[in-house]
Parts: sequence; structure tokens; C-alpha cells
Amino acid sequence: MSQPILPPTVCQRWLGVQQPSLFEKGSLGRRALEMPAWDGGEVAVDLPDEARRAEPADLPDLSEPEVMRHFTLLSNLNHHIERGMYPLGSCTMKYNPRLNEQVAAMPGFSQLHPAQDAGDMQGLLAALKLLEDSLCEVTGFDACSLIPAAGAQGEYLGMMVIRALHEANGDHDRTEILIPDSAHGTNPASVVLMGMKPRTLKSREDGRIDLDELRAAVGPQTAGIMITNPNTLGLFEKDIVEVARIVHEAGGRLYMDGANMNAIMGRARPGDMGFDVVHMNLHKTFSTPHGGGGPGAGPTCVTAELEPFLPGPRIEETDGFFDFVRVPGPGDIAIHAWMGNVGVCLRALAYILRNGGDGLRRVSEMAVLNANYLLKKIQGIMPVDHDDGCLHEFVASGRVFKQQSEVRTLDVAKRLLDFGVHAPTIYFPLIVDEAFMVEPTECETRESLDHFVAALEQIKREAESRPELLQTAPHATPVGRLDEAKAARDPDLRFLGPCNC
Repeated sequence: MSQPILPPTVCQRWLGVQQPSLFEKGSLGRRALEMPAWDGGEVAVDLPDEARRAEPADLPDLSEPEVMRHFTLLSNLNHHIERGMYPLGSCTMKYNPRLNEQVAAMPGFSQLHPAQDAGDMQGLLAALKLLEDSLCEVTGFDACSLIPAAGAQGEYLGMMVIRALHEANGDHDRTEILIPDSAHGTNPASVVLMGMKPRTLKSREDGRIDLDELRAAVGPQTAGIMITNPNTLGLFEKDIVEVARIVHEAGGRLYMDGANMNAIMGRARPGDMGFDVVHMNLHKTFSTPHGGGGPGAGPTCVTAELEPFLPGPRIEETDGFFDFVRVPGPGDIAIHAWMGNVGVCLRALAYILRNGGDGLRRVSEMAVLNANYLLKKIQGIMPVDHDDGCLHEFVASGRVFKQQSEVRTLDVAKRLLDFGVHAPTIYFPLIVDEAFMVEPTECETRESLDHFVAALEQIKREAESRPELLQTAPHATPVGRLDEAKAARDPDLRFLGPCNC
């Protein structure tokens, strides 16, 4: 097993010296580019006097290398997937191939405006329609809307179409959505936002849905159930067909949170399991990393029964011509303008076409293999309570550190940054004490997985001998341990200041 690189005694990027701002760099007269000379002719836009500057803008004079070095430095202040491993449990932070970026940047795509005539964007509409059809094939559904611009918006739309179906059928008393306690936190929030009531179902000891709890909970008030499969413990719901039967017989519908599709694509389809709706996070499963808050896309796929409730515009093909069609459904649902985040959709289509069906299956197989490899390696360092059939991720517990040396899972996560590894998701799901949620994805090599394990082994030794080292980590990053409450409520984003090494 490879040994982790020891953290530097000083920050290698900043060397303990305050870095100058962009305005402190450069020198008078330097230029990164030459603007065309003004020919003295009439100015096209005549600005009113109150909009004119009294003095020229105080902008820095920089050469092109200075500009490039400055922004390259900024890009490396935070950890990202191009710098190192990013095992963010439940978020599938995988590498985004540059080919996908090239496709999304093609002028025939990137220079279009959504208000243009459909005849001007036949290539784009054909591509988006192909993506819809591809996602339906991957999930086993009949229709797809690409409009939701985030995973949470996709699940919100899923709830809205289920509610619209019940209202169209006159079932106005169906206002309750069942949600297992292993669900994503956005699930109950989406239910509340669209005016229904979430009801929690406790999991069995093995981390899966308790069928007895489910049978006791369903009734004439049940609108549906939201399930993440595999769930946030990385476990496949083995009883999903029976769950579907129970909910359907009670008159409800099944929604699947597809955030964990990376574990099953090419091997199992939600539509075949009995689900009625699924949303997918294109920015997770299909390669556009979502660090920094975006971008995202959360397409929603539905059965033929629910298709009339999908929002418009829809893309339809007639005699080889693609067009936007706005047909208000019974629920007349509106979720987002135009076609959502088209750039993310194009990246996803490039990823699907490049991999093909066999490749997507291989992706899920490698994601599961990597997770199980790490699970076996980490079990000797941190306990994993639910290790029965781990798929793409697993949840370890940092309680052993807390019990032995008052080191918290948060401290372990911060210390990992010193070894060039982003911290896994921590303290989620809430049903695991001191949760430490690991998802390596299929992109990591055995060497990078071994580096992660070796870093945790060293951290365990440090917790026993020098707990204060963890409690004050990180030590080799541009900024040290922050007051996170203050950083969230009173951020100062103007200038970084001296290195805190």
C-alpha cells in the first residue's frame, strides 16, 4: 500500500507570505491584448452624462502570463476533482471528460438563444430529444422532461406530477408522502414546499425499509412514497417489488430519488422495479461535477400515466422536424424557464454516447467495485455498521475516535485535506452516529484508493498520539480551521489575506 505524502510544514502554494491582489500586480502600460484603435468615427451608443465616468476606471495593467497565473492560482485554492480524490458520499463527484466540455462549447449549441425559431436549432433539439430517449431507456420509463435545473427541482417536479394525478382523479385527500429515514434531506423539504405532508418510516436494523412499518402507514391519505434506491447507506432495497405492490394497492405512487443511479445504471431500471417517477442528477451520474453550487440538471422521467402532467415546452418530431410544443396538461405545471441547463444536458449526452450501453454498465460495476474495496480496507480503521451488500458507497462511523480521544468525525475530515483528499460527507445520514459517508466513484485508481486508506491509517495513529493535531487541522491549506458558523453567516469574500499554515 502506498504511503500518504506527509503534509508540508508550510503551505507549499503560499509559503506563509501574503499574496498580492490582482490590483497589486502588473505595471503601468502592460497589456494582455490589444484593442482595435478607435478610428475617430461616431460612437454607436451615446450615453447620457450621468452614466459617464468622471475618470477612467482604475483597472490593473497586466500581461497575459500574469492574468493566467493569477487565475490558475485562484483555481487551486480549493480542492477539486482535477486535483485529487473527492469521495463525497451521496454526491457522486466524478471526473468530467474534456470531450464533454468540447461538445457543450460547440458554436452550434453554445451560441443559440432559446427564443430563436425552432428551424435555427434543429441540431440542438435533436440532441435534447435523443437525451430524453436515452434517459428513458436507462431508467425504463415512457417520457422525460429535461427542464428541472437541479436534483431538488427534479424531485419537486416528481411530487407535483403525483399530486396533479391524484387531483385529476378527485383524490384530494391524498396529502401524505411516506419517506424512509435513510432518505436525502431534500425529500421532505420538497414534499412540504408543494403543500403535502411527509411521514417518516423507520428502517429495519439492516438499514432497509421495514415492510411492517410500511403496511401500517399506507391508507387513503397516502399520495405516494419517496425512496432512494440504493439508499443513503449504499444498500439496495431488496424488497422494492413488494414495496411497490403495497403502495400501489393503497392507491399511492412511487417516486425514486435517482441521485444514486451511478450504482445501478446498466444493471437495474427503476421503471422495472415498479416506480412511477424518477429524477436523475445529470451532474452526478453523467459527469458534470457540481462543486461550488452548480451547475446542475435534474431531468424527471415518468410512466405513460403521468406523462400528460409534465411541464412544457416539450420537444416533438414531425416528419424529421423538431419543434417546441407547449401543451398545458391537466395540472398545467410550470417548473423552470425554457429547457433547463442545456449545457449540462449536452455534457450528459456526450457521456452517454461515448460510453454506450455496455460502457454505462461498466461504470456502475467499477463504482461498486471501488466502494467495496474501500469498505474492506477501512473496516479495520472505522466501524461500518451496515455492510450487507454495499453498492456504490458506504457509511462508516467516527465514533471510535470520539470515544478514545475526543476527536470528532469533523476533525478527521479536516485532516484529510492535508493529504490532498477531499473530505467525505459527514454527519449524514442522521441514523448513523458520527457518520462518515464514502463514495469513491469509478474514476479512482487502486493507487488513489490506497492513498486514501493510508491517510486514514495515519490519522488514526495521530488521534491516539497527537489528537490536537487533528483538532486544529487542516495545516497545509491556504486557510486553516474556520469558524464555520461565522463563515456561513458573515462571509468576507473580498481578499484572502495571509496564509494560515
